[in-house]
Amino acid sequence: MIDLHGFSDLLLLGTLMTIRVAVGALALGLLLGLLGAIGKLSKSRTARAIAGAYTTIIRGLPELLVVLIIYFGASSILTSIASNFGGGRFVEISPYMSGVIALGLTFGAYATEVFRGAFLAIPVGQAEAAKALGMHPWQVFRLVTLPQLWRIALPGLGNLFLVLLKDTSLVSIIGLEELMRQTKVAVSFSKEPFTFYLVAAIIYLLLTIITMRVLHKAEQRAARGIERSHG
Repeated sequence: MIDLHGFSDLLLLGTLMTIRVAVGALALGLLLGLLGAIGKLSKSRTARAIAGAYTTIIRGLPELLVVLIIYFGASSILTSIASNFGGGRFVEISPYMSGVIALGLTFGAYATEVFRGAFLAIPVGQAEAAKALGMHPWQVFRLVTLPQLWRIALPGLGNLFLVLLKDTSLVSIIGLEELMRQTKVAVSFSKEPFTFYLVAAIIYLLLTIITMRVLHKAEQRAARGIERSHG
């Protein structure tokens, strides 16, 4: 049995924070990825340019640099905005929000290409047939496009989330008390780096295994109609 010297609760809190950051960044990233894909496939040149610039810039920067830019840059921007409205105080964005925004931006940039590929994989004739039946554009998207989009994009999005889950460790550099930062605290007090880094590795592996199981179930559920039609 591994002796954690009373730091088990600290590691548990760090694990919960890691999950919070990952889920928050996932929600933001899915939204940005969907909007980015729509922008890239838009007939509007401006929308295509904005979406293209977003994916090119974010995918061209290291994730750690994005975290630092968001943490320090967002605070400066918000302080500048506040000063224009008569506020003289320094506005600081929390490490949690910085981590969610930074990792969400990164996830969204890669998810944009996953969603774009999924959109292109859906036969155009299906949407045209739905419109011919009198469906409104929102109904076509919700009832025809979205279910197929989710099924096609899910494997790629799942792989991106596994990367995102491990990238949450980068947020420790800005002071967020997630798993890696709490592990470093335990190491500094116990002077047993191998023990606690091994425990952290086991926790990350467990989170990965659980995530893979959930993704597998989600893929099976999304493919139920396809399996029945082939049967």
